[in-house]
Amino acid sequence: MPDDLQTEAETRHAAKMAKKKAARDRIMAGKTGEKGLVIVHTGAGKGKSSAGFGMILRCIAHEMPCAVVQFIKGAWETGERRILTERFPDLCQFHAMGEGFTWETQDRARDIAAAQAGWDKAKEVIRDPAIRMVLLDEVNIALRYGYLDAAEVLAFLSAEKPPLTHVVLTGRGAPETLIEAADLVTEMSLVKHPFRAGIKGQPGVEY
Repeated sequence: MPDDLQTEAETRHAAKMAKKKAARDRIMAGKTGEKGLVIVHTGAGKGKSSAGFGMILRCIAHEMPCAVVQFIKGAWETGERRILTERFPDLCQFHAMGEGFTWETQDRARDIAAAQAGWDKAKEVIRDPAIRMVLLDEVNIALRYGYLDAAEVLAFLSAEKPPLTHVVLTGRGAPETLIEAADLVTEMSLVKHPFRAGIKGQPGVEY
């Protein structure tokens, strides 16, 4: 491209970006509120727990006390559990309450008891205003199977969650009432997964 045409293109681009920045700055100037959010990661795609743990690591980087309560995968030895308990126990509580997926335990009463124990622990850490984020990992599965009452969970979050505490709820099949009440909802869609090609879950990818 000749120098004069390149200069003209660069000038047009700079003017376009300046207009975008001005518009963005106007939008951001009006966003002054701060509140503790109810965040839901759901859907059939991979990445719901991974996104939740990414937010936990951000909290740790900001030296914000946080907590994890695992409802289903508590029986697994996962990478996130290892690094959080070994490296950051002063900033992140980690409570592995589950005993595995329901098809592994094959005992509904036992699954309900484990879910209820997890919810009791979740309420305890959410009530503590010093803890700025609580990740309820795979709690949506417990809600979906009826191990926990969605109405009770929502009532607690509405009445007792401290104003600046973020609560992240992950897992497939989040109930519509939870989606409606949440401040931020992300649905992970499944496009392709190696499990369908006969590849098992692998460290660093799945756990």
